[in-house]
Amino acid sequence: MAVPDRIAALPLFPLRSVLFPGGLLPLKVFEARYLDLVTDCLRRQQPFGVVCLLQGGEVRAGRNPAVRFESAGVLARLDEVDSEQPGVLRARCTGTLRFRLEGAATQQADGLWVGSVALLDEDETLAPSTELLPTVQALANAIATLKAQGAEPFNLPHRLDDAGWVANRWCEILPISLGAKQKLMELDDPQVRLQLVHEYLRGKGVVSG
Repeated sequence: MAVPDRIAALPLFPLRSVLFPGGLLPLKVFEARYLDLVTDCLRRQQPFGVVCLLQGGEVRAGRNPAVRFESAGVLARLDEVDSEQPGVLRARCTGTLRFRLEGAATQQADGLWVGSVALLDEDETLAPSTELLPTVQALANAIATLKAQGAEPFNLPHRLDDAGWVANRWCEILPISLGAKQKLMELDDPQVRLQLVHEYLRGKGVVSG
């Protein structure tokens, strides 16, 4: 099935986080607008867009709260939805394609944001260059450590031979600002993204070379 290059009315979920392609996104949904969003997207088997909040809260407050969010985000695919209790849903989502808003998003009467978006190309699948292999190994070590602690923060399979996948997983767990994560997510070249991660880790003494 061909993927469209534009979505005319994509429902948006602003969050204080940056979703990356291939990333795991757990959500606890209880606001009416987002309960309706999840229900509708699940019924139609359609994604929604996750955008990083710049101003305002994730939960609606007041009649006209000031909300600003980034103009680029990532589509979220619903993988699992469970009803925890009446009026509360637990959703497990995966990031897929990046997108950029075309013009300003609009807010519906129920508070849901909707925007027209252009979908961006997927990362080209590239093997990490030789000088970046220490950063690949460091991620493999981090995954093993987390698994030993009973944590599995990444979707399977682990694609350690893919520069974009490795860079994205590092970006998710690095203690850097949301603004820095957003800039990394928007980079079109996965090798450059991984190179920047490598330089950060080298500066922190996590890797050498």
